[in-house]
Amino acid sequence: MTRILVVDDEPQMLRTLKTNLHARRYAVLTAATGAEALDAAGRTPPDAVLLDLGLPDLDGMDIIRGLRAWSAVPIIVLSGRTDAHEKVEALDAGADDYLTKPFVMDELLARLRAVMRRPTSEPAAVPRFTVGAHTVDLAAAVVTGPGGPVRLTPTEWKIMRLLLASPGRLVSGKQLLREVWGPDAEGHGNYLRVYLAGLRRKLEPDPARPRHLITEPGIGYRFEP
Repeated sequence: MTRILVVDDEPQMLRTLKTNLHARRYAVLTAATGAEALDAAGRTPPDAVLLDLGLPDLDGMDIIRGLRAWSAVPIIVLSGRTDAHEKVEALDAGADDYLTKPFVMDELLARLRAVMRRPTSEPAAVPRFTVGAHTVDLAAAVVTGPGGPVRLTPTEWKIMRLLLASPGRLVSGKQLLREVWGPDAEGHGNYLRVYLAGLRRKLEPDPARPRHLITEPGIGYRFEP
């Protein structure tokens, strides 16, 4: 069964899309935030993504770039943003199509069928990243290094998924705290310092001089491939 990932923070929109897609015999995964979307895509790679840009945590453009770092999955943007610049930016980031809200369901379904018929130049890549001498497989939730498997805690996995979603781009400390521990944790930067130190011990060749898991003092963190 064809699997569609629907990403939207409006509960009514999620229900409407899920109902209509199920009626056409699609399997549906749903996510209300960018972090949930990246986690769902990494664990169960979809056959297509319907993505709202106005998410409460990550900007939709970053979700597109994060997916394109490892996957050729068709992406249709569903957005209330009507500015031509927004459409161009989304398509340049890697989206396959852009549909402005409100839209007609039959048109969305036709566009979905169209993007899924398009041939791809190469098979979709698996969600794997290299961090120094380690390979991080997001789909399997496995890290492998020179000495064999490396165990990450559930919290460490959440942090890594957010950082790997935007290679080379800064992720603010507040955003990481909010997504991993919730909105009440935004003032607890010590949480991140402890967990990033642990990740560096596990993944960096020299934890004292990290090359891949970079701290931008007072601002946030960045994954440098």
